[in-house]
Amino acid sequence: MTIEDLRTYGADVEEGLTRCINNEAFYLKLVGKAVADPAFEQLEKAVADRDLDGAFEAAHKLKGALGNLALTPVYEPVCEMVELLRKREDADYGAYMEKVSRKRQELEELTK
Repeated sequence: MTIEDLRTYGADVEEGLTRCINNEAFYLKLVGKAVADPAFEQLEKAVADRDLDGAFEAAHKLKGALGNLALTPVYEPVCEMVELLRKREDADYGAYMEKVSRKRQELEELTK
């Protein structure tokens, strides 16, 4: 994975690098860790179980991690989920989960 790969993916790499004191190796390492965050599986399970509290907790955790790294394509749908879950909205969280999973998978492909 390279900075250019992340740019092509849609990440705001300049913002992410700024938060990592412009240390490219450190930023790329954190991106790899973010992709493997167990909160993705926790979110998926909570959505499947209709556990809105658990889904909110997992989504909120991901929002922070993904936002700090400026991984915009996966961060944005997670943010949408967080706001809906915060209000306990009756929404099709499965559709949001599909988008999150797809964007995570695209990012994961870059890390291989």
